[in-house]
Amino acid sequence: MSKQPESLSIDLLPYLSEGFCNRCKELLETRLPNLNLNNHGKLDVDLASNKSEDFCSTASLSCWPHEKIYASPSSGTSSRNPVGGRVSTESTVNNDFSKLFVNGSNESVATDDRNLGLSDEQKRMSQVGRKKDFVCKERIDGKEVNVLKGLELHTRVFNDEEQKKIVEYVFSLQRMGQSGKLSDRTYSEPNKWMRGKGRITIQFGCCYNYVMDKSGNPPGILRDEEVDPIPSLLKSMIKRLVKWHILPSTCIPNSCIVNIYDEGDCIPPHIDHHDFLRPFCTVSFLTESNILFGSNLKIVAPGEFDGSASIPLPVGSVLVLKGNGADVAKHCVPAVLGKRISITFRKMDDSKLPFRFLPDPELQGIQPLSSSPLVNKSPIQQVPNLQNSHHQNRQSNNASEVVSKASSSPLQFGETDFPPLGASINKPRSKKT
Repeated sequence: MSKQPESLSIDLLPYLSEGFCNRCKELLETRLPNLNLNNHGKLDVDLASNKSEDFCSTASLSCWPHEKIYASPSSGTSSRNPVGGRVSTESTVNNDFSKLFVNGSNESVATDDRNLGLSDEQKRMSQVGRKKDFVCKERIDGKEVNVLKGLELHTRVFNDEEQKKIVEYVFSLQRMGQSGKLSDRTYSEPNKWMRGKGRITIQFGCCYNYVMDKSGNPPGILRDEEVDPIPSLLKSMIKRLVKWHILPSTCIPNSCIVNIYDEGDCIPPHIDHHDFLRPFCTVSFLTESNILFGSNLKIVAPGEFDGSASIPLPVGSVLVLKGNGADVAKHCVPAVLGKRISITFRKMDDSKLPFRFLPDPELQGIQPLSSSPLVNKSPIQQVPNLQNSHHQNRQSNNASEVVSKASSSPLQFGETDFPPLGASINKPRSKKT
């Protein structure tokens, strides 16, 4: 005997609400009982009782389920994106995403006297907020040192529409990894044996070993291991980072790590391995989180750390690491408050390249855009100024404070490299054929 709608709604609720925030889960739970079988055995929906504006807007990207509905390019109808080969993920998503990058974006750009004569992409670039004057002084070896020197935070780099495409693509990569459609060392999903130990990683360009493995390989790039090459969509992101003066053309990334966090996941204190050059960067999506810095970060509890300075990372922003910020201060991400994605781009040291590595022609010779005919003088979006103080961070918005001064130059760049991810245990899965 078939189940009644009320019973079905109870069974389906965990699946349908996966990845939802609590508010959306509650809203869905109240709507499911309104499904009724009519005389023809089909479902009717009580639309009157379903009217509600008390839900998360998808435009804000604050609530994303794992599964997304994609428009079928052939039929024009909506369907679930299958966990298939690379054709479905690369061609459909990348083609849509590349259109966004042709002129920088599909959104209109405000025009004023400063933007006259600039291309749409130059106008978008001029609206990026750039903060490069982070200060947090610590006494090291008897000397006062600014441990944040070299850090840069660039905001408004990816707009809502672009973030949506990137997030959808990352979730499609996750499904491919779970079904064994990525190469063995590309996808890693650890067992969640304690709070903070559940972050999923997807590596492209090189296989990085976070800790000494069973074969005795030390931390660093495993030169005899292969992972999948950087996908086209992520290469489009790299091109923007260089063209928009966020990363220098002398340090174009040739490797990438995607991190997928669930609530409570974290990255422990570390300094990025020097198999990767400085500068390097990380891009944040879905949930704003804090990143802690300090020469002596302490573990307080699982997912909780104590340090000297905390910097909030807005969604769509890019944090660049170099100088003291990359090599003197350690950094970590405390347990996140909700679903989060970060994508870290790094350039490998030539002497550490995988033995079968071949340079990607698309990533050669990328040059920064000119800000001509007028110099970029758009207002700089500042991160909240903070004062030096040793503090305990429990992932609140009361970030530890950093003394800052107004940045004098809108376009400066140097060298930087973003954090490693910590040890993970691969879940058993079928090998790619």
